[in-house]
Amino acid sequence: MIRVGVIGYGYWGPNLVRNFAELPGVQVAAVSDLRPERLALVKSRYPSVHTMADHREMLADSGIDAVAIATPISTHSDLALQALQADKHVLVEKPLAARSEHAIRLIEEAERRRRVLMVDHTFVYTGAVRKIKELVSSDALGDIYYYDSVRVNLGLFQHDVDVIWDLAVHDLSIMDYVLPYRPCAVSATGMSHFPGQPENIAYLTLFFDEALIAHMHVNWLAPVKVRRTLIGGSQKMIVYDDLEPSEKIKVYDKGISRTSGAESVYQMLISYRTGDMWAPQLDSTEALRTELRHFVRCIEHGQAPLTGGEVGLRIVEILEAASRSMAERGRPIELEKCGATA
Repeated sequence: MIRVGVIGYGYWGPNLVRNFAELPGVQVAAVSDLRPERLALVKSRYPSVHTMADHREMLADSGIDAVAIATPISTHSDLALQALQADKHVLVEKPLAARSEHAIRLIEEAERRRRVLMVDHTFVYTGAVRKIKELVSSDALGDIYYYDSVRVNLGLFQHDVDVIWDLAVHDLSIMDYVLPYRPCAVSATGMSHFPGQPENIAYLTLFFDEALIAHMHVNWLAPVKVRRTLIGGSQKMIVYDDLEPSEKIKVYDKGISRTSGAESVYQMLISYRTGDMWAPQLDSTEALRTELRHFVRCIEHGQAPLTGGEVGLRIVEILEAASRSMAERGRPIELEKCGATA
């Protein structure tokens, strides 16, 4: 039996507790939150769960094997480090840390203590994103030309981070998982429409060594909610709409080719290919359920998680570079981890 504690019972914490409680071989042993009304809610729904205001009481309990952290970003690295130092396996809500040096410290501590460190990049565990990964890895799309995503809505405004750290982190984690390449540079522009508050709209462009470009639009001020990603290849193209109730992925057999021949010396002739569209069947299991089951399996078998510390570090480094670029009006910032994946 894996006994789990959850720190933070705000927006995401209830989802973690519910899914952990429904997993076989897992017991939610404790929940910590600074607000008495949130702890009262835990008690009303899960009477057997021990609640506390001070998370250190949870970490001092040797009977708790793992801790999930669902608190503001600025607290992630400190709480995760405390949990690792208490010999707990750790799941951290995205992003892993607010600074890359803090993420590195967490990775080193987890390795030294042989504990699982995993980042809650939930979208990676959706049936839709796993299907996209399968299509890209099988070369069904051919050469990848572009990755284009839009993630906009009205709110929820954050006061401790900008819209890139809140929304773009989702798309960056998906891109990191499905594409066989790492970006070499990032350019970002954004704007805050409220004095003293973080940017509420931003555009990111990521550059690669290959003939591939990625663009992301994130916005807290849109009148509608949009969660759409386009991935274009030389053979096929994907439209991924996370708000679609059933056909979240549509694969289009569309593309272009350049006509070869003597006349091409003087004129480039482009031909268009239009074929079928198909919507593959997807696993409908709740992504968080799949993710937490994977977390537990990694603990039980000593496996490296799919979204482990190194993945979390890569995303934090891109977010840092994007923030720096945005502060300098879009100047491209070079990234160290670049090129094809292993």
